[in-house]
Amino acid sequence: MDKLLVEGGTPLHGEVRISGAKNCALPLMAATLIATGKHRFGNVPRLRDIMTMRTLLAHMGAVSDHDGALEVDTSDIHTLTAPYELVKTMRASVLVLGPMLARYRRARVSLPGGCAIGARPINLHLKALEQMGVDIELEHGYVVGEARRLKGAAIRFEQVTVTGTENIMMAACLADGVTVLENAAREPEVICLANYLVCMGAQIEGAGTDTITITGVRELRPCSCEVIPDRIEAGTYLAAAAITGGSLKLTGCSREHVQSVVQKLLDAGVSIESGSDFLEVRANGRVRSVDIETQPYPGFPTDMQAQFMALMTIGDGVSVIKEHIFENRFMHVLELERMGADIQLDGRTAIVRGVKKLSGAPVMATDLRASASLVLGALAAEGTTEINRIYHLDRGYEAIERKLSAVGARIERVNG
Repeated sequence: MDKLLVEGGTPLHGEVRISGAKNCALPLMAATLIATGKHRFGNVPRLRDIMTMRTLLAHMGAVSDHDGALEVDTSDIHTLTAPYELVKTMRASVLVLGPMLARYRRARVSLPGGCAIGARPINLHLKALEQMGVDIELEHGYVVGEARRLKGAAIRFEQVTVTGTENIMMAACLADGVTVLENAAREPEVICLANYLVCMGAQIEGAGTDTITITGVRELRPCSCEVIPDRIEAGTYLAAAAITGGSLKLTGCSREHVQSVVQKLLDAGVSIESGSDFLEVRANGRVRSVDIETQPYPGFPTDMQAQFMALMTIGDGVSVIKEHIFENRFMHVLELERMGADIQLDGRTAIVRGVKKLSGAPVMATDLRASASLVLGALAAEGTTEINRIYHLDRGYEAIERKLSAVGARIERVNG
């Protein structure tokens, strides 16, 4: 099993190109099931999750090629089952449920898996689909859905759900009548998916607000689009520059998408300048400790909580970090403590007392973003850190060791 060896203490300097967002590409790939034919997506990252979705679509009969752009041909869909062996490794696999019900009126999808960061039930998806006329049964670990015809409905999500918003928005595209989603997710990835569906012929208004209106149409057609930059990758590299006392220019990214992270870094004393498609970040000595609370977009993203905690471990002062999205997203705390961090947990709150330095140690990654936090801690630590179970990193960060090496990090992937 691969692991990373990181010798810390070197400030990062140079330029990093931000990859396309996997959390945008995955729903786009699922959306290809709604319209028969050839779809094309640019700026798709080469990640394990992308490969998993390609394998899942291939199981259903789709043919894909990722030589440059990603092309998906859904002309020969013959299986409407998403099996446990594939869905268990990636929660986003559940996004095929809405498109299959919209196009074929039936679907059989395994209950999802993914990172072990707490319960992420799909009950909000299922309740909404039932409101649209879908008969839902749970059989031997599978969601089995069937409908003679989907119908528009007024749906209010009990809590903000990104995949739920995306799934139901896709299902509603071919439903009879009008579907209104209230308390909808506002993430840039939701907007990107809505724009692609509109390119395919869907009628959608309000994407990017908490109320999305979808008027069903008879059919959609294949289209093409560019995947937006990965805002979590951008935030991670912003934190990497800050934690190492360095400076980086991030290209191919949007300040608007990471504004909540940028503001917290500014509050911590980090300098950030931006242009139309770049961010320049420069550390100004030891960062100040600041508090964060994770919230749905445009609030501070839960997917940046672990990385920001790593930065706060060497902050000047005390930081209070509150996790409101997932109930079990502090598994990186014990590993950061192995490196000398001073963190106290109280339910969904972490109190981080900054120390002057971290020390290299053997650590184990528990999920995707926890993995990134350990890389950040290792970059700042004295000595060498051995990070195990880095397959999590490969799910969401394209060539992270190559990108970091190019800007001065002493990092190596080895087979352990």
